[in-house]
Amino acid sequence: MWLKQELIDRWFLYQTSSEELFSLYEKWNQSVYCGFDPTADSLHLWNFIGFMAAVHFMRRNNKYIAIVGWATGMIGDPGGKDAERSFLSEEQLRSNEEAIKKQIWNILTNIEEVTWEKLEYEVVNNYDFFHNMSILEFLREVGKYVTVNNMIKKDTVRKRVEDPDKSISYTEFSYMLLQGYDFYKLYKDFGTKLQIGWQDQWWNLVTWIELIRKKLDKEAYAFTFPLITDSNGKKFGKSEWNAIWLDPNKTSPFKLYQFLINITDEDVERYMKLLTLMDFDEIEEVVKKHNEQPELRYGQKVLAEKVVEIIHWKKQASLAKKLSEFLFETKDKLDLLSKLDKDELNSFVKEVGGKKYEGEDLLDLLVNTGLADSRWQVKKDIKSGAIYMNEKKVSDMWKEIEFKNGICLLRKGKKKYAIINN
Repeated sequence: MWLKQELIDRWFLYQTSSEELFSLYEKWNQSVYCGFDPTADSLHLWNFIGFMAAVHFMRRNNKYIAIVGWATGMIGDPGGKDAERSFLSEEQLRSNEEAIKKQIWNILTNIEEVTWEKLEYEVVNNYDFFHNMSILEFLREVGKYVTVNNMIKKDTVRKRVEDPDKSISYTEFSYMLLQGYDFYKLYKDFGTKLQIGWQDQWWNLVTWIELIRKKLDKEAYAFTFPLITDSNGKKFGKSEWNAIWLDPNKTSPFKLYQFLINITDEDVERYMKLLTLMDFDEIEEVVKKHNEQPELRYGQKVLAEKVVEIIHWKKQASLAKKLSEFLFETKDKLDLLSKLDKDELNSFVKEVGGKKYEGEDLLDLLVNTGLADSRWQVKKDIKSGAIYMNEKKVSDMWKEIEFKNGICLLRKGKKKYAIINN
C-alpha cells in the first residue's frame, strides 16, 4: 500500500507541507525525525502514537532519527503551559535521557521481533548540537533568520504575552529557536528532510522548514498527525489518563492492558490501526467477531495484547492477559496459579497482593497482606462471611492455612485477593 494511503487509513495523516514528501519517502533511504524532551524518566502512551507514525516510514526502508532533547529539556517547552516549567538538574536530565533511550531501543527491538523486519534507526542527543556553540554563534546562526513577529504569533506564546496575569521568560521564548536548529542540524548532518509531530506543533514545523530554506536553500518537509480523542471527545493524552507510562515500573504491563481493555467499543478499530501493526484484513476480522458479542470485549482484548506485546514483549503481554483472566474471568483460579512459573507468580503477587508465608495465623496473615486493618476487623469480616481461603468461605477464625501446590489464595469480598506462597 502506498505510504500516504496507509497513513490516512490508520488515522495518522492530518497535515503536510507538501505532497512531494510521500513520493520521496516511498523511494526509500530517506530519514525522518521526531523528538522527545527528557522532562520525565519515561515516555507515555501519548508519545507512543507519534512513535508508531515513524514506524510506518521505517517499514518502507527509511531511517528514523529519534532526538532525545537534552538541550531543549534544559529550557522547557512553553507549549500547553500557563506558567514557566521548573528547571531540571543536569543530573536528572542525563538520567531521564538514558531511561528514554533504553525505552526507544527496547520498543524498536520488540517491533523487529514481532514483524520480522529489520528497522533502521538512531537515537541522537541534541545537546551535542549546542555544547560547543557560544551564545553569539547561536544568535548569528539561528536568531538572525527567525523574526519575533512570527514567534509571538504562536498561540501558546501569544496567550501568555497578552494575559496580564501570565508571562513568558526569554528562556522559554528561545526554546523555539533551539528546536529549529535541531531540524537544521539534522538536515545538514544526516540529510533528514522530514520532521513529524502533532497538529498543534504545525507552526514550529513550518517555521523550521523556512529556516532550512533560508540557510541552505534546500526543501524540507513537515507532517503532522491529529490530536487523538476517544469517542467521547476526551483527549488521548497523559494528563487525561493520569499518565499511562511506557516504563513498566511506573505503569505495569497489566495496568496498560487494563487501560486498553476498558476503551469503548467505538474506539476499538481506530486504536488498532493507530497502536498496532495488524494488517487491515486482520483488523476487519477482529472487529467483525467483536461486534457479534461486544459484551465479551474480544476486540479490546486483542488490542490490549498487541500493544503490550509491542511495548513490553510477548511474555509480558501473555502474563497481563493471564492476570486479567485471573481477576475477572477464570473460575478455577488455583489451577491457573499452579501453572505459573516462579517469575509469573511473583508478577501476580506484585499486582494482586500477597507475600511469602512466615508462619502467621489466619488473622495476622490477613492483616499482613493488607486485606484487613486489624485482627478485630478480620474477626468481623469472617463473621460476616467476607473471607475466603482457596475459594471456600472461612467460618473458623482459627482455621489452619492450607496450601495447594505451594499456594494459598485468600480473598476478601469479590475482588480483593492475596496470594500466599509457601
